Amino acid sequence: MQEKPLVSVLIANFNSSPYIQHCISSLNSQTYENLEIIFFDDNSSDNSIDVIKQFPNVKIIENKVQTKFGSLNQLNAFKEAFKISKGRFIFLLDSDDYFNVEKVEKVIDYFKINKKAKIVFDYPMIVENNNIYSEKTKFRFFKTYWPYIHPTSCISIKKDCFEELLKVISYKDFTDVWLDLRICLFSKYILGDFHILNENLTFYRKTASNISSKFNKFSKNWWNRRMQAHQFFQKFSKDNELNFDKNLDFVITQFICKFL
Repeated sequence: MQEKPLVSVLIANFNSSPYIQHCISSLNSQTYENLEIIFFDDNSSDNSIDVIKQFPNVKIIENKVQTKFGSLNQLNAFKEAFKISKGRFIFLLDSDDYFNVEKVEKVIDYFKINKKAKIVFDYPMIVENNNIYSEKTKFRFFKTYWPYIHPTSCISIKKDCFEELLKVISYKDFTDVWLDLRICLFSKYILGDFHILNENLTFYRKTASNISSKFNKFSKNWWNRRMQAHQFFQKFSKDNELNFDKNLDFVITQFICKFL
């Protein structure tokens, strides 16, 4: 492996102008220097474009056509940014998040040591209300089909693998199933492995404008999204000839959703 292979950081942005400077600065401060930054702006109505144009080393894609579904817009953002990327490794980043200054170097070192790894997940540091705290795998009372879902900004992928996974996960019928879950399922069931760099290398913001704020635990939206995740996995399993048996989590979720 080339000692310092080119890394492409793909950034998806929509109306996150207050956080862009912090996001880009965290990349420009990386201890790993051989990287390109591709910023996809999804028809923002704030001053995101004015902010990002202050950084001459960033390639900018200005999108003017969106769907009404944030999950599909995010997927499209990374697809389009990927098309012009040249790096051997792809790092995904939402524009309101940012990286630890050593993240890229540590992830590339992990890839060098674990040569069969195609996707590497790290853990987030949660940034919320001016507080920062670490997050690890959470205890699950019921067995689920998916592991701990690492946020999108905690996912790094080899270029050839990214091309492959886009062909497998790009269903448009599941609008509440976001990219992070899709990639986690691909890694676990298609690749058959789950490589985790057990460090908190990504700063993940939780704000009132986050999509996650619309899915408070055990709310109607939360249950409906969970049901859609089960349905996504059911179709994903059928299309990829995987065994699918309805587990207890599926049955309970299905039962509760009938009464919502």
